Amino acid sequence: MRLTEAQQKILDGGEGEVMAKVMKTLVRYGEIFGAEEMVPVTGKHNHLVTSFGLKALGPVYALMDQLIEAGAVSKQTFSADPRPLDKNVPSNFLQNFIFNHFMYSKQDFYEGQLKKLGLMDEDAFSCTCYMEEMDNRPQKGEILSWAESSAVVYANSVLGARCNRNSGIIDLMGSIVGYVPKFGFLTDEGRKADWIVEIKTTKKPEAQLLGSAIGMKVLEEVPYIKGLDQWLGNELDDAACTFLKDMGAATASNGAVGLYHVAGLTPEAVELGESLIKEDAKVYVIDDAELQRVYDSYPVIWKDKNAAPKLCFMGCPHMSLEQLKDWTDKVEAGLKAAGNAKVQIPTVFTAAPAVLNEFEKTPYAARLKATGVITSYICPLMYMNNPLAGKMPVITSSNKLRTYTTARYYTDDEILVQITKGGK
Repeated sequence: MRLTEAQQKILDGGEGEVMAKVMKTLVRYGEIFGAEEMVPVTGKHNHLVTSFGLKALGPVYALMDQLIEAGAVSKQTFSADPRPLDKNVPSNFLQNFIFNHFMYSKQDFYEGQLKKLGLMDEDAFSCTCYMEEMDNRPQKGEILSWAESSAVVYANSVLGARCNRNSGIIDLMGSIVGYVPKFGFLTDEGRKADWIVEIKTTKKPEAQLLGSAIGMKVLEEVPYIKGLDQWLGNELDDAACTFLKDMGAATASNGAVGLYHVAGLTPEAVELGESLIKEDAKVYVIDDAELQRVYDSYPVIWKDKNAAPKLCFMGCPHMSLEQLKDWTDKVEAGLKAAGNAKVQIPTVFTAAPAVLNEFEKTPYAARLKATGVITSYICPLMYMNNPLAGKMPVITSSNKLRTYTTARYYTDDEILVQITKGGK
């Protein structure tokens, strides 16, 4: 790999042994993927995926201590993925005991380390760090050193920034030295589409279901999506961005998509059009029957497949302010139609702390609270990843949560019926 004089100096120990190790790690990482040079990280803030103080992550804490002691801290302030704990989320005594004394017993300690390394503020925890309320929204063309699959695919696709699907710790290392290896989505060629996805549905497709179908088909390759603009329009307004947020998260978790283009809508598709499509691109047609096939293929891994749901999680990735408002209207209307005053299943809507703060300033917050819905900054996935929660019949409309946990997927409309009317 070709290094500049400044980069070589770091590698040779000019800024200390620890910084040299960080640079060496990034150089080796880049060489594995054929990178020939390093490029500067230009984003204002970074985003880390590792936000949870799992007791088992001893080597991570030891590494963080080395970085802090050597003064090898982030050149950018950063946000991190959601916290795993919130006392307001329904849980029993035994679950709380396991959460606090076994699984996430290092949470406070780890958050202290993150603050020393450059955490933006004490509430900078969300998988949707790009929300305007979070103040970590990169600009088109900026080079990032992020991890968190749903955030990376959004930054690449909807915002036009450039970032590879990095792993945890690699994200921090790129921010510490201020450089990342140039390969993949950091190159023009790496951002070209391997697939043409043609949307031929008779109604607006479910975002999470569409993303799941695309992700399972194209895997880690880049899709160029045609026909979606008929349902979303040609402006990246709140509704379109929310749809793309949820769709992208599903492409990234049900496959490994780090970038997609939507004809007439996403920045590079608007600017470059079909010149983004490779000559040998494959074609995937998605119609109503294909979405139904994908939906029907999801396994139900509850011990009792007919069990009544005991908990509902919405917001994986975290909900936007507009989603919270929209769902307040939906839940109220659903309860009125069902003749119920409050939700029939314990229901948690999750969003970034900053988004929840803004939501509390609106009249919607009191209205939603009156329905019995709980709002939280928690990471539903981290809540579910323990033996006790894993045995609970939990429902969700998040394909990411369905993929990584025992939660059962339903469409938004089906979720609304279950939480407002009750039943299986």
